[in-house]
Amino acid sequence: MDSGIALVGVFSLAVAYVTLRQRSSIQNIPGPPSPSWIFGNMLQLILPGEYGANEFAWLKAFGAVYRLKGCFGTACSFRIILRYSIFSIALSSHMDPLKKTGIDLIFAEKCVMAQQGDTHKRLRAALNPCFTGAAVRNFLPIFEKVAQAMTAKFEESSGSEVDVCPVFSEATLSTISEAALGYPMQDLNKDFVAYNERLLALAVNLSPGQILSDAISVRLPRWILKAAIHLPLTTFHIIRTAKALAKELGGKIIREKIDVARQGSVAETDVFDMLLDLGNPEKKKNALTLDEIVDQTGILLVGGQDTTSNTLAFGLLELARHPTFQDELRVEIHSAIGAASGTPVYDNMPLLNAFIKETLRVYPVGAFEERIATQDTVIPLAYEIQTTTGKIINQIPVSKGQVLHVAIASYQRLESHWGEDAHKFRPSRWLDGTVYQGQAIGPYANLLTFFGGPRACLGYANPEALQCYS
Repeated sequence: MDSGIALVGVFSLAVAYVTLRQRSSIQNIPGPPSPSWIFGNMLQLILPGEYGANEFAWLKAFGAVYRLKGCFGTACSFRIILRYSIFSIALSSHMDPLKKTGIDLIFAEKCVMAQQGDTHKRLRAALNPCFTGAAVRNFLPIFEKVAQAMTAKFEESSGSEVDVCPVFSEATLSTISEAALGYPMQDLNKDFVAYNERLLALAVNLSPGQILSDAISVRLPRWILKAAIHLPLTTFHIIRTAKALAKELGGKIIREKIDVARQGSVAETDVFDMLLDLGNPEKKKNALTLDEIVDQTGILLVGGQDTTSNTLAFGLLELARHPTFQDELRVEIHSAIGAASGTPVYDNMPLLNAFIKETLRVYPVGAFEERIATQDTVIPLAYEIQTTTGKIINQIPVSKGQVLHVAIASYQRLESHWGEDAHKFRPSRWLDGTVYQGQAIGPYANLLTFFGGPRACLGYANPEALQCYS
């Protein structure tokens, strides 16, 4: 009994020490008051009444660097919106994605998002060529076919109220299934499609309980997470089943592709084809094993489906809000299609490209990225800030285990970068030269939507698909 009490006491002291150690470096950085010890500022941040409402208010009140309270009274989170600081974080080898530990439990052990170090570099080196602009342009016939089918569905419902989100979700799954796996959506296992939808629902239907659960899970030892995933709870059942079905699907597709190649027919028309590279007898240096390719199935399908469909929904919302621009865009598209002898040249549609860039700027699907320090380090600031004690600082010491929020949505509404109307949806800013010009921070249009550095989102070539859908 006494030893148990002593153990709890030692554990409590350890937690208190770590919390105080992390708090000391940021406690004097200005930030909003915490309305709750249990949730800190997390409910305000993650579940605002309107997209980004609280964080945009905090940006205006506290500037580009401010402190937030995490769940359970922790004060180990702060937000970075400064360009120079974001660039340092994106390239830092001392910053890992906060939720990386659980990714392999949700998707697969060898999933690229779950890896780090040399293994991550090798997987990215193999995957990157599959998502370049040139590679994605090979998928244009797929994009156009799906876009036409989606348009037909909307035309069938002309004059009536339509919930566009399920239509967009189905369209993006169909696109990714063919472009990534070479597999038509109608041939997918019905159970896989059903559990894929349920897994997506877990990710988007956030609740206060899930926020608490996430706050706890990222700090638990890995062995506890591995054991917990087998508990007889609905959420864990969905995760286990979706993961198993994705692995089964990936294995089946690869076996079929290998069988076809043995018969003398080799194609490189989808991502799996390019990764398998069956037409090349001498394997490339960064070639993936069959197990590694199979383990990318879930993340390719789920990762691209939700992000693209949400972007489409926000884009459609803004077209409805701006009917004059919608008419101008329609004229440009019709003119380009009429002048093209084959597939339209999307680069010759400036309004369309400006519309896509502005949608990605104003509505990044991931409003913020979380990073956790893997060792003590220092974050340089682009300019000096004043602490609550009056001290002027130009860098922030970060302790191991401390969490940083890279505020993507706020960064993309900085008036210093995007003009006084940064909060306004105005595609013409991409045509009149008012967009911020400087060192590229992201892989597309100088936006942070796809983040940057070695862990930039593979979907940075998605604008090619958005052009077709538009």
